[in-house]
Amino acid sequence: MQKPSDSAHKCLNKTRLLTRTQSPFPQSENGEAISETPAKPFSKLTHSLSLRPCETRATPHSATMLRRATALLTRPVISLRARPFSTDVSEIPVADKSFYDAWKKVIPILEPPHTPLTFMKPRPPTPSSIPTKLTVNFVLPYNSELAAKEVDMVIIPASTGHMGVLPGHVATIAELKPGVLSVHEGTDVTKYFVSSGFAFIHANSYADIIAVEAVPLDRVDPSLVQKGLAEFTQKLSSASTDLEKAEAQIGVDVHSALNAALTG
Repeated sequence: MQKPSDSAHKCLNKTRLLTRTQSPFPQSENGEAISETPAKPFSKLTHSLSLRPCETRATPHSATMLRRATALLTRPVISLRARPFSTDVSEIPVADKSFYDAWKKVIPILEPPHTPLTFMKPRPPTPSSIPTKLTVNFVLPYNSELAAKEVDMVIIPASTGHMGVLPGHVATIAELKPGVLSVHEGTDVTKYFVSSGFAFIHANSYADIIAVEAVPLDRVDPSLVQKGLAEFTQKLSSASTDLEKAEAQIGVDVHSALNAALTG
């Protein structure tokens, strides 16, 4: 058996030296890690451990955390004291007064959040006499056709029949069906075709009309209406499922109402 050369001895010693310096634990001559303190028996270790889960110990970290928590909790109070109060702050809406009072009782150091009623202008009260004009808001999901427009009368296609709305109308909620909605302002009459929606008539002579789809009647092409009516009639006759029948029936109803509005 051949003895290792001097170069092999030097390489082996260098490897051991690197292993000792890189390891965080003391090592023996053969490179194995050794412990500086003798191992305690398991029975003695169990006596030194605390098995109570909620035990707190006074450490520097806990004291720092308590100081930071106290500073964070007192910060809103300090900022509230330093905030200047002014008389030009908007008044709390009457509808939110009870909510604000309840919030202040539970969390007095935080300001109450804003609700949609905060950004809405309150409606005028119901007048003692019937006004001369009807204020109409006519909106779509993507557009506002009329915003606080004062008109003489509005005729809406309700599901129970065409309904005329004049100033002083009784409070009513009506479902809209496909048909013509006409807005009368003096001698001018503007007609819209609406597919569906709702109309909310308030006692203070305000009317909110919300439609899924609406288009001025003078922009409708009669030839396209006839083509669509024939197409959906054919789909209704060849429909095999309930879903296909329902979709085709909706198309027939809308195009039939469009055709009646144009021809009538």
